[in-house]
Amino acid sequence: MVYQDEISLTTRGHGDMHDLTPLVEQSIARSGIQVGMVNIFNIGSTASIGTIEFEPGLQQDLPQLLDRLIPPSKAYGHEQAWNDGNGHSHLQATWLGPSLTVPVRQGRLKLGTWQQIFHLECDIKPRQRTVSITVYGE
Repeated sequence: MVYQDEISLTTRGHGDMHDLTPLVEQSIARSGIQVGMVNIFNIGSTASIGTIEFEPGLQQDLPQLLDRLIPPSKAYGHEQAWNDGNGHSHLQATWLGPSLTVPVRQGRLKLGTWQQIFHLECDIKPRQRTVSITVYGE
């Protein structure tokens, strides 16, 4: 069986993180699937999905680390082509990736105690985001 759902998010711009774990759990419950996998996919090229201990320190640390590794710069080819200020946003989102797949066991996410699913906005301005949830299994 396959079940699909969507989550809508409003972000505040670069570095804004959301804990998607409860929303993904709700999608799994609606699916009725007890054993399988769930894929969480950000639709768009300037935000990412991953797992982290969703606590204030790491919510600050992850975007700051990304800004040190891939800082805003006019030197990116994207900036030279489009001049829209978000070349680093595309690269940061690509580095982390747009999706995550997590096992489902007994109708629940199989995550570690301190592991939550996050959405990270890498773009420089607020966005309305859609995250696709696909649960498959039995």
